[in-house]
Amino acid sequence: MASGCYSHCEDMSLDASDDDWDDADDVMLVGPVKCLFCDKELPSADDVFKHCKDLHQFDIVSVAQTWNLDCIGYIKMINYIRLKNPSPEFLLERSSLESASPWSDDQFMQPVDPEDFMLQYDIEEMDSSTTPINECAINSNTKTSNGADLDGGEVTLPKTEYLNLLHRAHTAEGKAQQAEERLREALEDLEKVRKVMRDIMMSQPDSSSSPARSESQVTEDEDEAYFNSYSHFSIHEEMLKDRVRTESYRDCMLKNKSLFDGKVVLDVGCGTGILSMFAVQAGASQVIGVDQSDIIYQAMDIVRENGMEKKITLIKGRIEDVSLPVEKVDIIISEWMGYFLLFESMLDTVLFARDKYLKEDGIVLPNRCTMSLAGVCNKDAYDAHISFWDDVYGFKMSCMKFEVIHEANVGIVNSTKIITDQCVFKEISVRDCSVEDLQFSTLYCLNCIGDGPLTAIIGYFDIFFESGCSTPISFSTGPDSTPTHWKQTVFVLEPPLQVKKGEKIEGTIKCHKNRKDPRALIILLTYNGKKQYYAME
Repeated sequence: MASGCYSHCEDMSLDASDDDWDDADDVMLVGPVKCLFCDKELPSADDVFKHCKDLHQFDIVSVAQTWNLDCIGYIKMINYIRLKNPSPEFLLERSSLESASPWSDDQFMQPVDPEDFMLQYDIEEMDSSTTPINECAINSNTKTSNGADLDGGEVTLPKTEYLNLLHRAHTAEGKAQQAEERLREALEDLEKVRKVMRDIMMSQPDSSSSPARSESQVTEDEDEAYFNSYSHFSIHEEMLKDRVRTESYRDCMLKNKSLFDGKVVLDVGCGTGILSMFAVQAGASQVIGVDQSDIIYQAMDIVRENGMEKKITLIKGRIEDVSLPVEKVDIIISEWMGYFLLFESMLDTVLFARDKYLKEDGIVLPNRCTMSLAGVCNKDAYDAHISFWDDVYGFKMSCMKFEVIHEANVGIVNSTKIITDQCVFKEISVRDCSVEDLQFSTLYCLNCIGDGPLTAIIGYFDIFFESGCSTPISFSTGPDSTPTHWKQTVFVLEPPLQVKKGEKIEGTIKCHKNRKDPRALIILLTYNGKKQYYAME
């Protein structure tokens, strides 16, 4: 385990079906969504648009165009309908008779329901129909209304008509400039509204009752990109050169040979086969390596090159789909850890293999892991990553900050920048946990050990090989330890939080799979009453 003072926090696991999280786009578009004019609930906002048009003869897009609504006007209209419950006939009648909308008051900017997915559409980008622009061809015999001849490409106009056209052109140019300025102001206001709405939506739990799919439910097609990424040799070179990672697995097996002697071992996600070969060196009688990526073909050559083909059987495919040459195994080994431990969801696959193939008294290695947080004071990194967008070659790009902040970064954090103690917020027993345990909400508490701006909170994990081992082995990915290819996961705080020595940073961390991509993570971090969400994709 990494050095430092750890405070263990109470684990408050939540049922994934009650508190699932998704990325911003998925949260905004997935229902159920209630109709504007009746009690019917539909699967999505798109279905509500169609339902209102077909059943209530109320074309939302057409009405918005009739009233010349921008995004703000559209939001007001939806909130007005939700609050006042007008009939579609009333609204259609008003739109044909009056120039002022009944929702012009700013009180209708307040969402009646912060989770109303109808508010998330950009009405200005939607059309109820497509109207082609007619092109008018002018031939050589065309004349103007006053008889001016257009033959030869030249037009002769009376002075009064010329001055009138010139005046109209100047007037149109002035109006265009005014419209441009109003559009710029509207876009700025719209971005502010969108930011507020995104913050509201992402701070609420997903209203869908559909739980995130487990790894065993992800189709092979959906996993193609993931497994293809592990076909690149550079990834395996990086992992093999990570001495902390590779030597920990080697030491676990070679320093505990009595545990492996004569045993049947399953290597889940075997890659180049390095762990399978360590297991043979430790005395395993039979090793079965399974991997879906094409790297397994090189693993077959590697095994033959080292004369271990009689003891190592390699199978290409997903562990959920293949058939093993044995009914049960004694030991499962796997290097399944991703960034922030759970990114990529490969632990789901290991748990599937455990439940299907491991003997009742069998062992999974590593058998235990912990997840930890620590606070960071690094103003230089904050300025380079966040303040950078305030002036990019003389241009303002501050709108980029919102997107950048919500992307969890992976990097090596200098231990001298740590400004709090280190808190273990989650412990996982690989032998006993379930897939549901990998989505959770838990409290944490960080004690400040210095003064300054808290610019980020980092996450990392520790791994333990203990079960059945006479010589336990462990390693850490924390900032106090030798760097690994996992590095640390950095959650940037915006704005930074000024702290003093002795103060406590208390909050909740929620970790859930992205329903659209179960290998990705959505993380909601609260600290001292503030909330920020982060995506790991």
